[in-house]
Amino acid sequence: MADKKPHIMIVEARFYDDIANELANGAIEALEAAGATYERFEVAGAFEIPSAISYALIHEEMEDKQRFDGYIALGCVIRGETSHYDYVCGESARGLMQLSMDYGLAVANGILTVENSDQAWARAARDQKNKGGEVAKACLGMIDLKRQFGL
Repeated sequence: MADKKPHIMIVEARFYDDIANELANGAIEALEAAGATYERFEVAGAFEIPSAISYALIHEEMEDKQRFDGYIALGCVIRGETSHYDYVCGESARGLMQLSMDYGLAVANGILTVENSDQAWARAARDQKNKGGEVAKACLGMIDLKRQFGL
């Protein structure tokens, strides 16, 4: 990373608290290992994550000061019996990508979209796939890339 330690906004969807905690712990371990700082924010579910990041951007504009260098979205959506799953997965991903593209943000999408709890745990668990740690590293990598372009 560059000379300035990155400061990250972590937004956690708390619908599945235990999975959210494991994702957050993986992300925090990776951020701390890289010397980054962070602030944690909680929202009800994955659908609300893009709005939370948008609120932070609005606040930064009002204050005319950049608060965060990157953004990490953490949560889990498990398929149920209705089409609600498809809307939540698609719209949360679309919202994050739109924020990233429209504002040039370093956004890492750590919202698990799975069929069942076993799949969620295999991805969230730090001793398995550790998606929280992976997305934190992805966010840090995008911050580094932005800095290479002088952004």
